[in-house]
Amino acid sequence: MKTISPLTSFEQLKLLADPRRMDIVRLLMNEPATLSQLGRAIGKHPAWVQHHIKALEAGRLVEIAETRINDGGTEKYYRAKADGFLIQEMVLPQGEKPVLVFSGSHDLALERLASRLAGQITLLSLPVGSLNGLVNLRQGLCHLSGAHILDENGQYNTVTVRHLFPEHNVGLVTLAWRTQGLLLAPGNPKGIRALSDLEREDVTFLNRNPGSGTRIWLERELARIGLPSSLIRGFENAVPTHSRAAQAVHEGRADVSLGIQAAAREHGLDFLPLFDERYDLALSHESRPQLTPLLDDLQTSSFRHIVESLSGYNAAHCGEEISLQ
Repeated sequence: MKTISPLTSFEQLKLLADPRRMDIVRLLMNEPATLSQLGRAIGKHPAWVQHHIKALEAGRLVEIAETRINDGGTEKYYRAKADGFLIQEMVLPQGEKPVLVFSGSHDLALERLASRLAGQITLLSLPVGSLNGLVNLRQGLCHLSGAHILDENGQYNTVTVRHLFPEHNVGLVTLAWRTQGLLLAPGNPKGIRALSDLEREDVTFLNRNPGSGTRIWLERELARIGLPSSLIRGFENAVPTHSRAAQAVHEGRADVSLGIQAAAREHGLDFLPLFDERYDLALSHESRPQLTPLLDDLQTSSFRHIVESLSGYNAAHCGEEISLQ
């Protein structure tokens, strides 16, 4: 099977930003070629090609595949060092404060935490859901992630994190417990009382994005009660955050969605509680020194008071380390 290699340095990105070098690399992904063959393919002199080949070799993008002796001379055949390249690099602002990237499940308490620490660190957010956030952490595309994935053994996050990080090079810290349920229009005009009401023809549902802990819980629960998602009007429509789900219900674009109680309260919605969940922060050991201000603030009574002020949140275990052994 052919391979794709991630590009992880700005030097490599700069090399491929030149369209002429990109053309050379693409040709060498297809098959090995000599300087003369490359020159004929792109209409340039071999000496011109050689100049760019040297730069691409130095950038670890191409290499010599083999050397052949033809008609008394020696020809070098070059090839790309992978069959495809994946651009993978964070471009972050440069300033006095450390800049950290969060990727994972949206959380209102984490937003409060980022605001409290704005004088010490800049926390950039990429809400992609629990599972995709952990994958981004695994790939080095963020410094910390947030997850609330209910494992098949009834625990939150530990089985999934062990699977994605078998070398245990991450830590897991609880942010809070929080209540999730159905976000409903004020007064609940459709009279929705349970998940089973989602199959009604007069009910429009708004889903959460695939890979989110909320979506994972919902799909598992629908399977348990025997309700096919195909019967739920709007199941294919999704938003990435609790706030956007609540906003959509508030604006009448959906009758119901699934999200945290605090989002319902913020938007003046009715709320039907369904379950409590543990929301954890996953962080790489490499990034832990940069995350010290954040981890320290989790332990303060003032931050726990802020968490408790959010509807449906419980800060009793805020800041606790979760063992992955």
